[in-house]
Amino acid sequence: MSVCSEKIKIAAIVGPTGGGKTALSIALAERFGGEIISCDSMQIYRRMDIGTAKPTEEEKRGIPHHMIDVVDPTDPFSCSDYAEMATECAKDIASRGKLPIFCGGTGLYLDSVIRGVRDDLATSDETFREEMLCFAEKNGADALHARLREIDPEAAEATHPNNIRRVVRALEVFHMTGKTKTELDYESRQKSSLFDPLVLCINYENRDVLYDRIDRRVDEMIEAGLPSEVRALYDEGLLTSASTAGQAIGYKEFYQYLSGELSLDEAVSNLKTATKHYAKRQMTWFLHKDYIRLLPVCYESGEMKTFEEIVNNASEAFRNFGFCDII
Repeated sequence: MSVCSEKIKIAAIVGPTGGGKTALSIALAERFGGEIISCDSMQIYRRMDIGTAKPTEEEKRGIPHHMIDVVDPTDPFSCSDYAEMATECAKDIASRGKLPIFCGGTGLYLDSVIRGVRDDLATSDETFREEMLCFAEKNGADALHARLREIDPEAAEATHPNNIRRVVRALEVFHMTGKTKTELDYESRQKSSLFDPLVLCINYENRDVLYDRIDRRVDEMIEAGLPSEVRALYDEGLLTSASTAGQAIGYKEFYQYLSGELSLDEAVSNLKTATKHYAKRQMTWFLHKDYIRLLPVCYESGEMKTFEEIVNNASEAFRNFGFCDII
């Protein structure tokens, strides 16, 4: 790996769910001597395998993967926790002469690594947090989300109303610091970072192609046993409908199926719709980041490029950034 400054050079493959990030990052890791660091807020949970699309051992192709299966679904885990652990992973990988390659769709996690961990974002007020959770339980997630939108519209736009704990966290940051999370993020970006990042965002100019991929992936998850995975987690008390892990796309919809609220067809349909909406929110979030470089995966005609073409395009960007092929 070529190093032209004191900062640690890292790469990242980000983009919408179902977009092909995993396969691309593994191909690039093989070509450039890299190891993968997951930046997926749900792949950190053990036993949530099918619904979070964790790569199988066969799919990993011998490439080491980090930040997967870190905690149990019942364990608390924050963005600050991720930033601290993933930063240490990246430093260790680079110290061994390997290229750290982040891969995933949780932009907030990657952003926390790039801008560095802030002490003022690590503060907490348990009483305030409980008040907000009680407010959400009494008035609904949308009412809580409206409170965030009033003080921090950008954070509200990047956070789904159903992600109650993240909404509460953004409100808590304002409560503790007197500044919005968006303001603090901006201040952090002005500070010197430990890393020099190349962040490629997979971009589907033809969204229909992406949505077709999402539909197929959901069908594959059902066939692989997603309903059984969800049932086992709930039966063993590892998931609750109110937990962060329980709000994960796929697990929430199939809890409603298993509890009799939805038919199987309704749960599948809801999952496909929720996944597409999530993909759209992910792209909106990434497109607002000034360090993102788009990686088009479709021709102007709308036709999908071949996987080899996408890998070659990404490889060219890697080389231009200073990374060296090992094969």
